[in-house]
This record gives sequence, C-alpha cells and structure tokens, in this order.
Amino acid sequence: MGPLDTLWHLLNFFAPALGVGLLAPAMAKLLWRRRLKPVAWLSLSLWTTAAAAAALLGGLVAFGRDGRMETYALLVLGSGAALWWAGFGRAR
Repeated sequence: MGPLDTLWHLLNFFAPALGVGLLAPAMAKLLWRRRLKPVAWLSLSLWTTAAAAAALLGGLVAFGRDGRMETYALLVLGSGAALWWAGFGRAR
C-alpha cells in the first residue's frame, strides 16, 4: 500500500467522526439557540470531533476492525456527551 492509499484509508476512517463533529453542533446551535449563544460553534465542533475520533479509535482497538455497529453506537454516545459537556456542562 502506497502513501496515497494510506492517506485515503485514514481520511475514510475518520470521515464519520468529522461528519458528526460538524453536523451535530450545528443542529444543537439551532435547537438550543439562546442557551448555546455564548458558546462558539468551533469549540463545540472540535470537542465533538475529538470525542467521535476517539470512539472510532477505541472501537478499532477493542474489536480489531472498523465498521462495527458497537463502534458507531459509541461514536454517537461519545460525541453527544462531549457536545453536552462543551455546551452546557463546562464551567465558563
């Protein structure tokens, strides 16, 4: 496998984390407009993407391969928890 193939594999592996990390904070900012107004979207997005990427890596280590439904469930729970913590739980 060459370097370009490796790059594509990494990008495709982290694509779900990036998708959830960009869309979930945008929807949360729309849903809780007044409560999340002081919190920057970029901050919410970074925390959510990091948690989702950690969930994907944890699933890869735990199960030995990616794409398992348990990994995606962990991705949703982890990114939701990070989004809540970054938006509502963290002391400002």
